[in-house]
Amino acid sequence: MTFLPDLPLSLYIHIPWCARKCPYCDFNSHQIEGCPDALGYVRALLVDLEFEVKLIGRRQVSTIFIGGGTPSLFPPEAIRTLLLGVAQRVDLAADAEITMEANPGAVEKEWFDGFRAAGVNRLSIGIQSFNDAALLQLGRIHNAEQACAAIEQAAKSGFDSFNLDLMFALPGQTPPQALEDLQLAIGFSPAHISYYQLTLEPNTLFHAQPPVLPEDDDSAEMQEAAQQLLSDAGYAQYEVSAYARAGKQCLHNLNYWLFGDYLGIGAGAHGKLSDAQGVRRRWRIRHPQAYLDAAGDPAAVAGERILARNDLILEFMMNALRLNQGFTTDIFHARTGISFREIEPLLDRALERKLLCMDGDKIMTTPDGQLYLNDLLEDFCL
Repeated sequence: MTFLPDLPLSLYIHIPWCARKCPYCDFNSHQIEGCPDALGYVRALLVDLEFEVKLIGRRQVSTIFIGGGTPSLFPPEAIRTLLLGVAQRVDLAADAEITMEANPGAVEKEWFDGFRAAGVNRLSIGIQSFNDAALLQLGRIHNAEQACAAIEQAAKSGFDSFNLDLMFALPGQTPPQALEDLQLAIGFSPAHISYYQLTLEPNTLFHAQPPVLPEDDDSAEMQEAAQQLLSDAGYAQYEVSAYARAGKQCLHNLNYWLFGDYLGIGAGAHGKLSDAQGVRRRWRIRHPQAYLDAAGDPAAVAGERILARNDLILEFMMNALRLNQGFTTDIFHARTGISFREIEPLLDRALERKLLCMDGDKIMTTPDGQLYLNDLLEDFCL
């Protein structure tokens, strides 16, 4: 396998604490009473980054995503120290997209100004619903009024690019209620909306004690109505659950979906780097205290592996086929090191089933391919 140079590179930073663990969440997040030691954790992150940058040489970082958990539990001065430290340790693009997740109810009103001044230029706000009863069932610590106030404050603080996270097919939700949530979100004119179906993930409270969810037909009706409403409002769908105004796609997530490279620091964070040996995945130890104790030491790396050829093909497809725009033959080779000709027999079956289509050197899912994506991906399980 050979790799083309200059793959895009991102940085993911994981902050693992939440005020409350939501019953549907399977992320590495831990409930904490009071405020975490933000500056202590930032110091550990920066020591960890110093350890990790040895792997990237002079490569430039084009996007940063601070996720969790709930990063907005950290005060602006901690985020400022973090971003200053990152800029001192990596070659950060002057126009880098820097996103931070924020949850209503877990951020002080005046902190939005501080986050913007610290260098964050994009927010992803975890609204999930504007219905108080639904929010209660989802275990959220905010209500609809606080959600609206957080969005308004983000706009006032100079965030002209922010995402609103919304879920549909919630327990007991009807199609009109789902549409009302989305209409309220659009009313705030966000640059980006993530609209995704609630699923019952393993190792969550909802999986152990499943709530009653809408029937499949109702969920499909919610999604179809949402796609039309978002399109009419000027939001183009570019990924299974992502909709954006022109030029406002999330560049960090696009790098994931196009199988670009990224460093991952923080408790439980994952990274992916390509070099002459292949595509290497590395991940950090998950527990926050264990991470704090080991940051900057090889012991902080819980594991790593170089992806085998079959894993490369499947993982690339799992990401790239989520995109409406699909991928090109050149991108496939650049991100996997595998000649496109090697996968042509696999593509032929999907083309025959009309789950994929080709336009020149571009491969895209058809509407049926999007609907039966898991079935399509089975064609690439070798």
